[in-house]
Formats: sequence, structure tokens, C-alpha cells
Amino acid sequence: MRGEKLKIAICIVVLAILSMSFVSYASYKVDGINEFPESYRPYLTELQKRYPNWKFTALYTEFDWTYVINNENVYGKNLVPISYSDEWKNRNPGQYNVQIDAGWVDSSRKAIEYTMDPRNFLNEVRIFQFETLSYDVNTNSISSIEKILYGTEFYNAKVNYLTDNGTLINTDKKYSDLILSAGVTSKVSSFHLASRIKQEVGPFLSHSSISGTLEGFKGLYNFFNIGATSSAEPLGAIKNGLKYALDGNNATNATKDKYLIPWNTKERAITGGAIFIGSSYINVGQNTIYLQKFDVNDERSNSLFWHQYMTNVLAPYSESKSVYNGYANNEILNASMSFVIPVYNNMPKINIESPSILPNDYIEDNTRVYANVTGTLNIRSGPRNYL
Repeated sequence: MRGEKLKIAICIVVLAILSMSFVSYASYKVDGINEFPESYRPYLTELQKRYPNWKFTALYTEFDWTYVINNENVYGKNLVPISYSDEWKNRNPGQYNVQIDAGWVDSSRKAIEYTMDPRNFLNEVRIFQFETLSYDVNTNSISSIEKILYGTEFYNAKVNYLTDNGTLINTDKKYSDLILSAGVTSKVSSFHLASRIKQEVGPFLSHSSISGTLEGFKGLYNFFNIGATSSAEPLGAIKNGLKYALDGNNATNATKDKYLIPWNTKERAITGGAIFIGSSYINVGQNTIYLQKFDVNDERSNSLFWHQYMTNVLAPYSESKSVYNGYANNEILNASMSFVIPVYNNMPKINIESPSILPNDYIEDNTRVYANVTGTLNIRSGPRNYL
């Protein structure tokens, strides 16, 4: 009897601990600018004045800021180009300038803090890393996708591809056709898919992930670099992505059927990749570019901080501009749009500065002045008497 009571007591304690953990880390959302912390509101208020149809939702992650940064500041999880200044790089002995992927090295803690602080990106362009990414029939169209693809070899281009034996197959469909269809099928914004393709493989059809010509992986395509885990081997990440395109990394038949694997045509690769993004990220809580990079809101709580689509720490920053340009070029910025913006506990009172801003650039009293100037900026050296 005594043993049974002890077991019950232990169970109660365990359940209490689990309950406390759940409450501590259970995220919740609240709509409206006034629901955000004070440090967010000035930026959002200015955006609301210009775009009254935009909706802002605060995602209270319930994570402590330092806890989040500690979990992201893990060697190899966040990368920057090796060409970046040292302030962007991890300078720990034995890790500094070590290429985790060809041309990419581990980022500094400050780079992670800067890119994870949402307040740094609450402007007209970078806000789009927080846009929700579900398919919208009212905004997604062929003409809109073409405007996003403008300046790349995908623009207004018919799709052709190589089979594994080198046979060239020509089709009557354009890349914009495939992207729109993939958006409908996957319920993922076709704007996001077009922008993600530009981010992952760049502007050229000759990129090794989608050329179909890489030795050992001929006739395979991976437009979103899914499974392209980092590797120091030349083209190692791309090869890993094409291995995924071949068999989903030894996936079950059910998984391969779901994602249309193998990706041995460009249509299967784009549509299957979109389904993967939708079911693996957008439909499980990671429904913004930011949340796909920084996994701080995930219905699968055991994968928090690890189920991250890309390693480039600045990917949300750069992808947001592609999305913005697509909307701006299509003149639909005034449409109804929704943004989900994370909030962390115990955030710094002042925004984290970019690693590109160096203390030596300040004057002696450490005063800092920032201004966006398109013309001429005149600054007085002292007070002026207007009487």
C-alpha cells in the first residue's frame, strides 16, 4: 500500500513537471498592433498607416530570448558566406572560417541575434519574412509569378528537361504554369514557391540542382534543395539534395508517393517539393519564411530549433525582398495580407544591431544616429537661434 502511494505521488510530481513545461512553452497568437510589446508598435503603426488592409498577429512563443539564441547558436546550424566580415562569423578556435558547406561558414552569435530580432525587419520590404504562406486565389496568378521570375532564365520560359539517358523532353508548359499548379495542389503560396526557387537555385537553369546533368544524378531535379544538407565535399549539399530527389533518402513507398518521388521531371520536382514544404512546414506551424528558418513554433514540439528548412542565417532577409518585389511589380501591396510576428520573453529593450555596424564607427560618446536618405541630408553642427 505504501509503495502504491509512493508511485501515485511520483506520477503526480511528473505530471506536474510536464504540465509546467507545457505552460511555459505553449505559444499563442493575438491579433492587433496593441497586442504587441511597445518596442514593436511604432514600426507596425507606420506600416498600418500606409497599408490599412494589412493584418498583424503577435506570436507569443513563450520562449526566453537567451534560451532561443542558445539553442540556435549551435555550430553548423546557421551559416554565412565566407566572404562576409569577421563580425558575421563564428571566430572560435578550430571553427573560424571552416567551410561547413562550400563557401559557407558558421555564423557568429551576434549574427543570429540580429537576424532573429523581428523588430529589425518591420519595414515595408523585410516584413514579408513574416507573411503567412498559404495559397490565395485572389493574389496568386500566372502574371504575378512571371513578375517574380523576371530577370531569371525561368521568366516566360518553356520547360524542358533531360531524362536519365540524356534524352531532351520539351513541353508546352512554362515554369510559371508549374509553379501556379504546384501552389494549388500544395495549398502553398505560389509567390512563396517562385521566390524560394530563386533563393535556392538562383537565376540560371544551369544550376546543378536542376540541370539534370550532374554526374551520378542525371535526370534528377530538386528546385527547393530539399534534403540538401551541408557537406564540405564539392557540390556535397547539391548531391545530398539529388539523393533525396532519387528516393527520398530511402523513404517508404507511401512517402515517395505523397511527394511524387522520384523527381525525374521538372513538374514532379516542383509539385512534389511544394507538397513537401506544405505538409512538412506550413501546415504544422512553420507558416512564414522566418519560422521555416528559425523553428520556434512547431506543432511537433520535439523538433523545436531543429526542423529548419535552410542554414543561411540571412535567408528570410533576402527572400522577403523577392516576395515584396513580386507584390510591388504586380501592384497588389494594398491587398489584404496577414503577418505573424514572433515575440520572445525578456527581449533586449533596444533592437539588436547588425554585425555590419561596428563600435569603431561611432563617435567618442557612442552616440548613434540612423536615417534613411534618398536625397540630401543636412546636419547642423550645433543649435541655431531662430529669434
